[in-house]
Amino acid sequence: MTKQPGRPPAAESDEPAVNAGTRPLPAPGATVLALLALGWLAAMLWSTREAITSAAAGVTAISLSAFALPGVISAALVAGAGVALAGGNLLARRYGDWATLRFAGAIGGGMLVGLAAAVAINLTYFDTSTTNVIAGTTAAAAIIGGALAAARTAPAIGAVVTAALGTLIFVVAFSRARDPLFDLFGAGDSQESLISAAKWVSRTESLVAGILAGLLAFGYLTWARRRAVRRDPDAPALRWPAYLIAGAGPGLLLLLAEVIIRVGGRSLLDLASALSEADAVAQTSLGTSRVDNGIWVLFVGALTALIAFGRTLSPAHADDDEPADSPSPVADQADPADDKPGYAKAYDADPTETSDDAQAVDADPAKADPAR
Repeated sequence: MTKQPGRPPAAESDEPAVNAGTRPLPAPGATVLALLALGWLAAMLWSTREAITSAAAGVTAISLSAFALPGVISAALVAGAGVALAGGNLLARRYGDWATLRFAGAIGGGMLVGLAAAVAINLTYFDTSTTNVIAGTTAAAAIIGGALAAARTAPAIGAVVTAALGTLIFVVAFSRARDPLFDLFGAGDSQESLISAAKWVSRTESLVAGILAGLLAFGYLTWARRRAVRRDPDAPALRWPAYLIAGAGPGLLLLLAEVIIRVGGRSLLDLASALSEADAVAQTSLGTSRVDNGIWVLFVGALTALIAFGRTLSPAHADDDEPADSPSPVADQADPADDKPGYAKAYDADPTETSDDAQAVDADPAKADPAR
């Protein structure tokens, strides 16, 4: 087979390298994330069931269901995304990166999580008017979370799942520090001091949760990048939008969960608000607090991830920036006249002198060659 001029042969073509460079990176540890997210969803469902069936609660099951619904919906979103991400990695390794297959697998993973959660709720919860609402809303949240995991940038989705899971666990653990913080922020016997202390406690929780979300997202993306480079040195690097989305992802999930609660669980919230005036005020206050918390986590997490990413960047150097004491490239070239004393430097001579000497030699051949 002959080679045509100006065209590389098939073995030396750059097309395979281009295709390999544009191949999407997988999300490392997706299976572990899926298992952790499923465990957290199971824990939320179990705690909600225990709260509803508790005889010593002193409140109705409707009110407790409305209070527990946000935690279940957030856990279902994260679990659906985690399972869909793990399934997407498996399908990509076996069948390649097809957009249609990736989206179908993500929806299927979310549906499996939603169906399992709905069946568990209907089998273990008491058969009340709120059971079907919780089951249906949880299933919808899991499917939506699975659809979000169908994005092409799998490491960014993995970072969102990691940061969101860490944020949800932190919010539950932070409840143990609420009472000391209330005292720290001056909560007293008056209603005004209690409201002011509650506002500062909520802001502190949101601020710390946002910082934690940004750091977890940045840490996951850094780990994913190092694993990709070890396996393939030519793997494409993630740019700053991936870190921005990963840092803001937990806040976006919290806001999305609030939308699902107000749409799918609207009937449950209305039933809880109709119990008494105090319940109506509590539901309104909690809804506003959840929205504020989601906004804080969104912006603080995105800013934290971007700052952490910016600290890893090295300063850019211009092509024409050279040290002042660096030798000239012309001076570094070897001069053939330095090693040969009798060597004439034609390129250093004056062009006019060189041409005159040449004319003189041609005019008097005897002087130019005495032996002639």
